[in-house]
Amino acid sequence: MKKVSRREFLATGASLTVGTSVFPSIILPRQKRKLGVALVGLGYYSRDLLAPALQLTEHCYLAGVVTGSPEKIAPWQEKYGFPDKNVYNYETMPDVANNPDIDVIYIVLPPSLHMEYSVIAARAGKHVWCEKPMAVTASECQTMIDACNKNKVKLSIGYRMQHEPNTQTIIKWAETKPYGSINLVEAAAGYREGRTDHWKLVKAMGGGAMYDMGVYSLNAARYSTGLEPVAVTARMETSRPEMFSEVDETMHFNLEFPEGVKADCITSFGQSLNRLHVDCQNGWYELQPFQAYSGIQGTTSDGKNLDKSVPNQQAKQMDDDSLAIINKTPVLVPGEEGMRDIRIVEAIYKSAESGSRVTL
Repeated sequence: MKKVSRREFLATGASLTVGTSVFPSIILPRQKRKLGVALVGLGYYSRDLLAPALQLTEHCYLAGVVTGSPEKIAPWQEKYGFPDKNVYNYETMPDVANNPDIDVIYIVLPPSLHMEYSVIAARAGKHVWCEKPMAVTASECQTMIDACNKNKVKLSIGYRMQHEPNTQTIIKWAETKPYGSINLVEAAAGYREGRTDHWKLVKAMGGGAMYDMGVYSLNAARYSTGLEPVAVTARMETSRPEMFSEVDETMHFNLEFPEGVKADCITSFGQSLNRLHVDCQNGWYELQPFQAYSGIQGTTSDGKNLDKSVPNQQAKQMDDDSLAIINKTPVLVPGEEGMRDIRIVEAIYKSAESGSRVTL
């Protein structure tokens, strides 16, 4: 686990005055500056995805880091050029309050640490971006929301799919229903986890397939229908009990929505799964893959292709969230959205453990 801090780009834009005997002076508006982002935690997702994406963004940039691994600092500084004053560790992170270079703190840590470091960031007066799942419990989610509200900063959860164009089409169709009323959603997200010493296998750190990959299936079922579930039935299974002794390897969960709409979902650390299918009264549509880092595409029962794309999903997500801060508009995926999923995740585990249907 690491802590990183960063410095912001200098404000860009200028005033241009053109004066002649014929034309009056013209003053062009100053461009809004880019927001400085500090990544907290320098593991795979920060190193291989977020930091490179921040080289492609238009409205934010990598200004610093928070890390508990001193050996990582020099290589990161050499690659991205942020100064020593924008480097923090977990103990010094509150000092970011005094650093105007940093506007946003992006929490990229195991879920069990999301609440603690989101609250530190909010108290420092910095906007908070937090990776999914938002936290381990709905109570922790509420604490994060309260801290951001109290300190008048924005909180956004890293559901990158809701920023992706083909997914946004699916979300729109939940409202417009071009294929008639929705009957059934099938959502499957998973991969085969082979590491035996990773935090994702540790319950106390927020490990387990349901927290990690399951929120893709769960969130997809919700945004594909535009509805909130009223009940859930779930069961866990594992093919490698020696490896998954603390957490779920595979979770099957069925969601019941109003109007008789249902969702059959699965998530797994033992299978490669990446499909979202929506059955409607007058046809169907699907995305496959629906939660990959690139190449999201789909088809419909009447032969349409869903093949819009963006160069980089993480860059679009961070630019969208930056514009919400700059323009003082609502973020696309606020803390309340992340908390809704975690409330359902808690009910899914309760159902799996009890073997009974749980109402929401």
